[in-house]
Amino acid sequence: MDAGSPSGWARLVGAGAFAGEGSYPIPAYSEFMPAVRLGVKPYRNAVDPLFFSRDDPHGWPISEREEHLELRPGMASIAAQVLRALRQLVRGERTHGLAGRMLAGNPYWPSDLAAGLQATRPATHVVILPLALSRTQDEMGRVRWTLFGGSEHGPALPFWKSFFVAPGREAPAEDALGFFRELLLTAYGESVDSWDELRRAGFRLLSPEGSGTSLPGWAAPLVWQPGMSLAGVRFLLAFQPFSELPGPVRESYLRGVLQLLPFPGSLLFWGDPGSRALRKELPSAGQIPLLHSVRRHEAWHGIRVPQSGWFHEPRPGRQVPRGDLGPLRETFRRTHRHARVHRHEDALEIGAREERVVHGLFSTRPEDLGLYGKPMARNSQIWCEEHRLVLDGPSAGRPEIEAAVRRIKEGGHFGYRFFYPPMTVGSHQVVWHRPLVACLSPDGGASVLDGAPAGWLTATGGGDGRDLELWPRLLDRPGYRDAVSLFKDGVHEHKTLCRSLSLLEARELLGGRRLSRPFARRLVNLPRGRDLENWIRDVSQARAAADTGGRLAELLAGCVDPETTGQARTRRTEPAGLTYRRTARRSFEESYWRRIAFLAGGRYVNKANADCVRDATTLARLRHHHRDLEALGDHLLAYYRAVAARQGLRRRVIVGEMPFRWHTDFAFDWWGGWLANQHGLTEERNLVVVIPGRDRSRAVIMSDHYDTAYMEDVYAEGAGGGARLAAAGADDNHSATAALMGAAPVLMELSREGRLGCDVWLIHLTGEEFPSDCMGARHLCQRLVDGTLQVRSADGRWHDLSGVAIDGVFVLDMVAHNNPAEPDVFQISPGTGGRAVQLACQTHEAAEAWNAAAASWNRRPGRRGRPRGRRGATETAVPPLAPHPILDGQVRLPHDPHSTLYNTDGQIFSDAGIPVVLIMENYDISRQGYHDTHDTMANIDLDYGAAVAAVAIEAVARVAGTSPNRRVELVRG
Repeated sequence: MDAGSPSGWARLVGAGAFAGEGSYPIPAYSEFMPAVRLGVKPYRNAVDPLFFSRDDPHGWPISEREEHLELRPGMASIAAQVLRALRQLVRGERTHGLAGRMLAGNPYWPSDLAAGLQATRPATHVVILPLALSRTQDEMGRVRWTLFGGSEHGPALPFWKSFFVAPGREAPAEDALGFFRELLLTAYGESVDSWDELRRAGFRLLSPEGSGTSLPGWAAPLVWQPGMSLAGVRFLLAFQPFSELPGPVRESYLRGVLQLLPFPGSLLFWGDPGSRALRKELPSAGQIPLLHSVRRHEAWHGIRVPQSGWFHEPRPGRQVPRGDLGPLRETFRRTHRHARVHRHEDALEIGAREERVVHGLFSTRPEDLGLYGKPMARNSQIWCEEHRLVLDGPSAGRPEIEAAVRRIKEGGHFGYRFFYPPMTVGSHQVVWHRPLVACLSPDGGASVLDGAPAGWLTATGGGDGRDLELWPRLLDRPGYRDAVSLFKDGVHEHKTLCRSLSLLEARELLGGRRLSRPFARRLVNLPRGRDLENWIRDVSQARAAADTGGRLAELLAGCVDPETTGQARTRRTEPAGLTYRRTARRSFEESYWRRIAFLAGGRYVNKANADCVRDATTLARLRHHHRDLEALGDHLLAYYRAVAARQGLRRRVIVGEMPFRWHTDFAFDWWGGWLANQHGLTEERNLVVVIPGRDRSRAVIMSDHYDTAYMEDVYAEGAGGGARLAAAGADDNHSATAALMGAAPVLMELSREGRLGCDVWLIHLTGEEFPSDCMGARHLCQRLVDGTLQVRSADGRWHDLSGVAIDGVFVLDMVAHNNPAEPDVFQISPGTGGRAVQLACQTHEAAEAWNAAAASWNRRPGRRGRPRGRRGATETAVPPLAPHPILDGQVRLPHDPHSTLYNTDGQIFSDAGIPVVLIMENYDISRQGYHDTHDTMANIDLDYGAAVAAVAIEAVARVAGTSPNRRVELVRG
């Protein structure tokens, strides 16, 4: 590719969109879920080498999983709903989503068509609906294909663009013939096998003159033009409004002599007078009419469908809602990332909170927000009944939101859609315009043509003002297709699909290298005692016709290195690795326990960033009425200064803070912490410890969050909402804070000895918990991307860290609650990208080294013969000495439903393109001790937590680039 004249996607990624202060503002996802960034990530404008193909400058990859588990099921659901509505419309019945105002004056639904169909036509309709699709991220970190509605480019252009593969380059004519063959056979039972047969069958197309559409070469012999005879013409492909078709065509259609493709009434979404008026202010408004006809869908399978409709605010003289504007949907079921719902479950069906739409969009009242709500107006678009724009949420600031509130309070009818911005490459938003082709099946359902044209993609909004075209490439990679096929056919459960894809994806992300057998086993996370080879064999025997299963099993086996059988062992009995000589000690365990106990023990009480909440119920329950995060932060900074002094590194180690302002889209005057911050009475701050390595241009980050959550069970005590009191936070997240405190002397010792290859930054992030919502991680990532990172030390000096490259981030969040249902399991959950998987590999190897040495450690005096440790009944005394646990560090890639990266600061780093891995306990969403009064020392498993902390410290040291004195090898067992 000529670097001097980039074309296709290279134009999107080559602009360097993220550079300089303010180039990457990161909102709280609970206040505004921004666009998913694909192909190129903000941090250092890193291009994903596995996304775009350098040999295909105009291709956009669509994976097998996306196509078969999201797109095809989603399109079938959309087709069924639209066809059902159209059938009711033809019968003259009132239909959901097709309101009177949409039909009045609609050139695609003139009165002669409506009357003629009711009188003479059977309900046989073919629809060719170009959908506007893009990928969005939901609050559970799932990147989903999402329906935006009908294509804003109209019904014809996306269809005809489908027969090209690049600008001016046509797709093979055989593909087009195959589509028309399938269409006529499915809809009309007509069989054709060649272009000549298609023409003899009476198939013609009406030239789309004036639409700017170029027809492919094979279309010329099939073109019918006004003035030509209709003799022998049985099927006419025409996207023009019915009222604009030539008279003989309309007459022949209404008499049943001619079939129009698509059914002309199905195009009425593009003739809606209201959306045409709204397009003057909102260019994408043409998407909305079709979206109104499809119900909301949030489950992991299928296409995500955001809610849209109308709500009514009473005003004098108009108290009754109108029924001719569109579907009246005045309530909304709110979901959030803290819900105790698994990612593979449908949050709408499990306890989602229902509320009025207008409250969900704008209300800041405590009783409306509950514990986890924020106004969602920025992820919405709203217009009045005169189809004038009231709010375009993604581009709105506080003044625009306040103006919208004033307008809605005046009363009236308001249309809306929840709007999550389309996927973005650089500064361009990308939308896929994909034709949905379907017809009524004999049983009254929908028959969707899987071989329909795939449409094309537009990238708009770049700084150069030029739009760009791309074309979808449906991937057909060995193994992926087979895994999805087995699951789609009902042979395997969702867990088996995830296991298969984990092996295939990990190998691809690691550059095609085979995976060690222990690492592969942790990727598929088999139950203890289940052998990897037996599981792969079960895949091949899962169906009678074992072609697919056998092929998949062979490919899965090929992902694993046959030379690494058995488990990791060391050739020596001494503690392995860089740091275990310091962390596999009783003194480390005791210090770890005492630090957690001190932090959770009562000196620091109000540890949520919003503290103190100023409602009477909360104030009456508080021990004191000031926030303790400042004092807690000061304690941590003083601790690190003392450690650096003891290590003789006082002048070399930077101990400081990153202060910043808490920004929100709405005013929350009842949050005391927010209010003090706005008035300049306090600062939010991340706490930073910079431990020097040999290469000062690179750093590895080890992080936690030092704030705590509000207690759900205390809040639930009030009928309308009780007190908002911060949890003690023993596990969430003082267990991780204590791990960083324990890491400091170990890593400083390595630094003093010259054994750190690069810098290590210990960062205590603020504001992970709601309502601050990953505030510290967002600020840090913004500064890393902008290149403006500075740290202020206690003497007031600023230290510029903007030139340091981040090799990786380890996020620790909740590491000391040992799930009794699956003891000694912890998760190693990387973010997106190959580098993140490499971090997971290093963490896995650190855990394997721990396990390999634990047996010898446990044979030493003091631990030999001791009973297994367990959570104690008292919170004061350090639990007795116990054997070191053998840990099961399960590697969970982002698609794994049991990865909880999304529920932590890790998601922010991953979205920014900063390589990250989450180290976390085996999170049990239903347990006591999470965001409640039971998050105390009684729920801390000392031996487990200290072991996970030790593994995390070892992984950080390994990634920082030091070679261990005694090599740990994976050997045959």
